[in-house]
Amino acid sequence: MRHIRTIIDKEWAEVFKNRMVIMTMALLPLLFTAIPLLMLAFTGNGSQSVDLPAQSSGLPAGFLAACEDMNANECMQVYLLNQSMLMFMMMPLMIPTTIAAYSIVGEKTTRSLEPLLATPITTLELLAGKSLAAFIPGVLITYGAYAVFLIGTHFLKISAAVRAYLLSPVWFLGILLLGPLLAVIGTMFAIFISSRVSDPRVAEQLSGLVILPLMLVLGIVLAGLLVINLWFMLISILVCALVAYALLHLGTIVFDRENILTKWK
Repeated sequence: MRHIRTIIDKEWAEVFKNRMVIMTMALLPLLFTAIPLLMLAFTGNGSQSVDLPAQSSGLPAGFLAACEDMNANECMQVYLLNQSMLMFMMMPLMIPTTIAAYSIVGEKTTRSLEPLLATPITTLELLAGKSLAAFIPGVLITYGAYAVFLIGTHFLKISAAVRAYLLSPVWFLGILLLGPLLAVIGTMFAIFISSRVSDPRVAEQLSGLVILPLMLVLGIVLAGLLVINLWFMLISILVCALVAYALLHLGTIVFDRENILTKWK
């Protein structure tokens, strides 16, 4: 654990020198927290829609099942929040990816990786330290952003039904379980890319590809073809858990420290 903690401290010291990482860690949570709050503010319970049934909201038929006992305005807010949930899922995916993408290749370009790999530290300790250094900020920032979001909703005119949706198992499973799993996936994918390329910019660009599946899901949700409900969340957690386990196992196999020491140019 001492070696892992040393690597984490070293990684964080480097992180706070990188402007791109700092901007991502600061602006991304601010933006993704502000957008749903603004949507709730602009769709506050207006008198003209409060008595209309949810069926009159014009929303996709597949979503109306989630609007039981809600009026049209409440159903619209829940529909927007259903899409906004994916923004909170992007944070634990993008923030660790940004940090981890620089993890290996950045040290190679600054000639600080070779001395580290020449030490008695094991490959597992090295990967664990670098992974945790990216994983922890991503998860904690996501938890903090969700807490700020919940606090912000107390200052908005949202109904008890909408607030209950924000505190439903769907949201808690997404934030507390799916978020960390996405952080593991993003971290391990970025470290794998970082260990195989020799240019930090290439590492950052290729690591960003990990968000494409989530963007695809967002597009399907926006098209009204998919509703993020409890079953979807449970299936997503299972799939992401399997992917995260596979990447963790793969990371220890493909990370060839001898190859990094002798063959990188």
